[in-house]
Amino acid sequence: MYAIGERINGMFKSVGAAIRGGNPEPIQELARRQLAAGANYLDVNVGPAAAEPVAAMEWLVKAIREVTDAPLAIDATKPEVMRKGLELAGPGSVINSTKGQQEQLDIFIPMAVEFGAKLIALTIDENGIPRDANGRCEIALRVVASAMEKGLEPSQVMIDAVILPVNVTQTTPGQVLEAIRSVKLLSDPPPMTVLGLSNVSQSTQQRPLINRTYLAMALAAGLDAAIVDVLDSDLMDAMITAELLMNRAVYCDDFLKAYRSR
Repeated sequence: MYAIGERINGMFKSVGAAIRGGNPEPIQELARRQLAAGANYLDVNVGPAAAEPVAAMEWLVKAIREVTDAPLAIDATKPEVMRKGLELAGPGSVINSTKGQQEQLDIFIPMAVEFGAKLIALTIDENGIPRDANGRCEIALRVVASAMEKGLEPSQVMIDAVILPVNVTQTTPGQVLEAIRSVKLLSDPPPMTVLGLSNVSQSTQQRPLINRTYLAMALAAGLDAAIVDVLDSDLMDAMITAELLMNRAVYCDDFLKAYRSR
């Protein structure tokens, strides 16, 4: 599974303060720590911290690029902010994200093609988030069809079936797992699947336990990637162990150490 480190986000107090103060050191330390913990990508989001989000994104990506050339997931809703991030991040980036509305797909799919980036697409359209797996898959199918029409391979599309907090809607986790399974049948090759994992436990009392349990369940359903707190070592251990038990890695007694050392 691809682990996308979630911590470089202006919604976190320390990151927001660093952006406002123009202090790269906290950002660079977060980049190093997340990569050491097993992140394959770093999510990069200026959040609400900047009055000039394009300039803030430029500063943020440049600060990260001073210490690593690891792939970045540029997290922005405004096309001009996304474009600036992709220009500086380089090949192998991820667009995080677009909704399944056609006007957004018409903007972000060509951008993914232009920059050679993967595209995260949320199963949200004009009617909001569907209640069940079938509704999510209908949106996912429209995303995949639009991507193919515009020259983006399905394997470059990452479908996010949009997990909601379990204390708000307890039926959603099961519906999302079913959507993950069904998305794999949409095309050949199929699109990838991704989740913003931490949303499942938002405002609950047992966040770490809920996160790592649901991650293992989602991996068994076919999840390819997740935006996670890679600094949660128990969560990462659960991910590594689940992949081992699914025969995606070769067993050895030090399998946790072996995964991290690679």
